[in-house]
Amino acid sequence: MTAAIAWRELRQILASPLAWIVMALAQGAAAWWFLLLVEQYRTHYEPLVVRVNSPMGVNDLVLQPFFGSALLIGMLLLGMALMAMRLVADERRTGSLQLLYAAPVAMHQIAAGKYLAALAFLTLLLLPWVLMPLTLHGATVLDFARLGTAFLALFLLAAVFAGIALFASTLSIQPGLAAAVAVAVALLLLGLNSGVDAIAGRDDPLADYLALLSHYQPLVQGMVSSMDIAYFLLLTVGFFGFAVHRLEILRLQA
Repeated sequence: MTAAIAWRELRQILASPLAWIVMALAQGAAAWWFLLLVEQYRTHYEPLVVRVNSPMGVNDLVLQPFFGSALLIGMLLLGMALMAMRLVADERRTGSLQLLYAAPVAMHQIAAGKYLAALAFLTLLLLPWVLMPLTLHGATVLDFARLGTAFLALFLLAAVFAGIALFASTLSIQPGLAAAVAVAVALLLLGLNSGVDAIAGRDDPLADYLALLSHYQPLVQGMVSSMDIAYFLLLTVGFFGFAVHRLEILRLQA
């Protein structure tokens, strides 16, 4: 039943023109940024690297800035906002959520189906970003291990964003408000340490640990840690659990 709900939800998402507009915008922005980094490396960094005989290359000066950029995270935030508008809030607004409540399906199955559909959409959004560096294969030596960890970082970030989108979508009947809440929560987690450190005037270890970027950036740099992966999984499970709880409350209120 979960798979059926996920497939139904994903088909409805992909049937929306807005979803394709978001995907086109995301791919266009990412391609522009990637080509800009490649051109910058070719015209500025490569001659310097050769001159000083530096071990740095495309993997350090193109791939790492590409995957670690705020632009890609911003595009994922845009996709997450669309999911928050669609998953539950829009169905509550139109009344179609009552059909799922009437079906003999547990709330965790409904939540899991919607979550998997959101994660599938965000994965489709980010997959071309991982494929773009492959166009350089043959012209240079790519670090496929680092490319793999970059994909893992993006996928884990998408998993958390899908959980945030699902939870935020259960909080309001207005799709726009649900999207705003999702983006606000994600931005809070992304920049938590920066805000706390600025207020406190010093590094706060707890805020550094709780901030998403503190766990995302090491993966982009090729450093895989079980603590970082556990952090993403805990956040994902936590937001999913909150969403299930909210759906249970909404069913009781229906």
